[in-house]
Amino acid sequence: MMIKEGKGKETAAFFVSALGMLLLIFAMLLTAFQLAIYGDPDYRFYEKEYTKYHVTDALNMELKDVMKVTDYMMDYLIGKEEELSIVIKVDGRTQDFFNEQDRFHMGEVKDLFLGGLKLRNICLLLVFLIMMGLIVLKMDWRRLVPKAFFRVLILLTVLGVLLGIAFTVDFTRCFTIFHEIFFDNDLWMFNPGEDYMIRMLPEGFFSDMVVRIGTTFIGMTAALSGALIIVRK
Repeated sequence: MMIKEGKGKETAAFFVSALGMLLLIFAMLLTAFQLAIYGDPDYRFYEKEYTKYHVTDALNMELKDVMKVTDYMMDYLIGKEEELSIVIKVDGRTQDFFNEQDRFHMGEVKDLFLGGLKLRNICLLLVFLIMMGLIVLKMDWRRLVPKAFFRVLILLTVLGVLLGIAFTVDFTRCFTIFHEIFFDNDLWMFNPGEDYMIRMLPEGFFSDMVVRIGTTFIGMTAALSGALIIVRK
């Protein structure tokens, strides 16, 4: 009877550990978004993308002015600016770079991004509480946590590979589905003839950003995997 109770307790501890590792991996994914988007304070990735996709030609702007708009927009998305509005020379005229549709959609993007960061912090807090619980209950966390992490990682890797294939085959369709899931309107659909923002951020930019986020996430996961292998040994 004692043996069965011991196995039951360990099984429960394993599933709790697996939940903790799932939350941790999700938090790492959200952190990868933040690092890919804001990891370089000079936004050199954005500058390279603008050159790659000839954004200055599409906007009839100088690169330094495009970077000013970028710097302001990124401050807005992280909550440092209240209103998405910057007057600058674009398309041969001095005017507000953003229009009302830009402001509405980017307001939703801002709420989504900041909400994701708050959710990340909640996940990390739950992971901390789970780890403390395992330690207080004197469970063998050095064995259970790495085991749970790698089991969860295998399942998520399969899902990640399938998503990667889908994005590679038809990025436009996947990008559309993403917006349909997270936004309840069609104001994310812009007209390049009227909207400067979509000329500054073409689809190719987002495709490259997805690769950047994925690479960052894989690097973080590899680092944590190595650390857990050391802990287990």
